[in-house]
Amino acid sequence: MIKTVDIKSMSYEECRNLFASLGEPAYRADQVLEWLHGRQVTSYDEMTNLPGSLRRALAEASPLCAPEVLAVQSSAEGTTKYLIGLADGNAVETVLMEHDYGLSLCVSSQVGCAMGCAFCASGLGGLVRNLTCGEMVDQILAVSLDIATGSQDRRVGSVVMMGSGEPLANYDNVLKFVRLINWKRGYGIGYRRITISTCGIVPGIHRLAEEGLPVTLSVSLHAPDDSTRSSLMKINEVYPIGQLIDACTDYADSTGRRVTYEYCLIGGVNDSKAHAESLASLVRGTLCHVNIIPLNPVEETGFVRPSREAIDAFASTLRFAGIETTIRREMGADIDAACGQLRRRWGRGEGERASDKRRGKG
Repeated sequence: MIKTVDIKSMSYEECRNLFASLGEPAYRADQVLEWLHGRQVTSYDEMTNLPGSLRRALAEASPLCAPEVLAVQSSAEGTTKYLIGLADGNAVETVLMEHDYGLSLCVSSQVGCAMGCAFCASGLGGLVRNLTCGEMVDQILAVSLDIATGSQDRRVGSVVMMGSGEPLANYDNVLKFVRLINWKRGYGIGYRRITISTCGIVPGIHRLAEEGLPVTLSVSLHAPDDSTRSSLMKINEVYPIGQLIDACTDYADSTGRRVTYEYCLIGGVNDSKAHAESLASLVRGTLCHVNIIPLNPVEETGFVRPSREAIDAFASTLRFAGIETTIRREMGADIDAACGQLRRRWGRGEGERASDKRRGKG
């Protein structure tokens, strides 16, 4: 008899230990995990190289089902946002983005968020709970099942942990997820194609540096000085900018990986030439680049998007100072693409309308 387990959340080692405890050969772990994460099946009946008795025992101990997609919105340029239902009645968002280099998926790590960033929809309702490793994997599975088109090779090739929640506040589950999707017989997503985002939890950055994984670290900076940043991000009162930059420099030195500083540009708040010059002084000489994100407005916050001229001028100031700078390509402007917006609409009973916003529908 197998005790109740969450097999989708199990690491390779945990799965091997489970089957060893049952007197099964170690290769059963390889078989099951390849079915789950390589072939992406949603029932044990499809695992045809397992004995029937083992399939029945697994089905009783850890039932499988396809993730429930509650709503889908697709934008004109190919960005698709999914609202995924969870077993406890909660829901999370994940966003599929089409790039020249392939498909990238933005994954949520928590239901809601405790960080309370002033411009973000994800934290408006606070933190509900952490996601399990399996619930993060299910976001990839749901999208993979939706985009499967027979002979055409449409696979998620990169993952960014930039959905709702703070990944480093759910550290153990996020790291298990990262290692699991890297497994070569599963999703096989290379570490260098995985980005972990943080609003600035300094101990978590140091811990991640010690892991020795060549993942990309993306840091939500959003201001070059403590006063402005604290007004936007409560976390800055705990880990001010000086500590944050030191931790990021340590990460780059330890891993050899360039740190990305995300900078959400908000009209009249952090978009002046003086802000850009201060930012350049702050990060100059470190292994980094700055990614400017023009604000995707959330009606509850009252913040506004800067003009195109202000966006370009901010980027030009950084580039003139020698800072590698990009302006994030706007994706999903015609849908609720900012984190948390679709989930909040669903919670207000507007989900039916959201689910009709498929590509090619009115």
